[in-house]
Amino acid sequence: MLQVHQFPCLSDNYGYLLHDPASYETVCIDTPDAESYLREADAQGWPITAIWNTHWHPDHAGGNMAIKAATGCEIIAPAIDAPKIEGVDRMVKGGDTVMIGEFAAYVIDVGGHTMGHIAYHLPEAGIAFVGDSVFALGCGRMFEGTAPQFWASLLRIKAMPLRTTLYCAHEYTQANARFALHADPDNEELRHYSEEIDDRRATGKPTVPMVLKRELATNPFLRADTPEMQARWGGSGPAETFAALRAAKDNFRG
Repeated sequence: MLQVHQFPCLSDNYGYLLHDPASYETVCIDTPDAESYLREADAQGWPITAIWNTHWHPDHAGGNMAIKAATGCEIIAPAIDAPKIEGVDRMVKGGDTVMIGEFAAYVIDVGGHTMGHIAYHLPEAGIAFVGDSVFALGCGRMFEGTAPQFWASLLRIKAMPLRTTLYCAHEYTQANARFALHADPDNEELRHYSEEIDDRRATGKPTVPMVLKRELATNPFLRADTPEMQARWGGSGPAETFAALRAAKDNFRG
């Protein structure tokens, strides 16, 4: 079975090493900080064989060249974002497949945060690495895409099996929870979830990864197609409701 080693890096990023004990291959999921990744891989005794970038932002691809220089690993990155990423050996897009040992990771187009943002879904392992496309109780800022594009991306995430464990890239959950409670104040499951998040952070524990089933019930951005969210936030359809929520979150000071 695949192993995921999670560790904090930079100010609020999480680093992930994905390891296959059978093939002894190890993948860096993004590279916020090369030194942290090399140190953690060495501590685990896992030789790094590949980097899978989700998008071009420096806190996701900034460590590529240092890790490649130290390990000779292959760098796989989204085709649209690739011109902004150093050292890319292979470009992929939605519908492509990458491998770690005998495990297939299906590349999913989740553009919106950046135009070329992708996620890596490993259904056999029940996990997905979603970068900044979706967070616990939130989603990434819409820097480059459009609301219809971003909503279509979230629909692809929503279509994964309910028990999928989602590994996102940042510890933003407490701030996301404050907005979620503002956006969806009558959601009792969200209120319980928020209390658990506060308890975890009070003891220094991470709030990610998260399970898709719970996010579908509590994450306001994933709920933009529900009657209650459309009634509260307006819009002629889910993409418009999502746009209203995203704009409100961008300006939220709660």
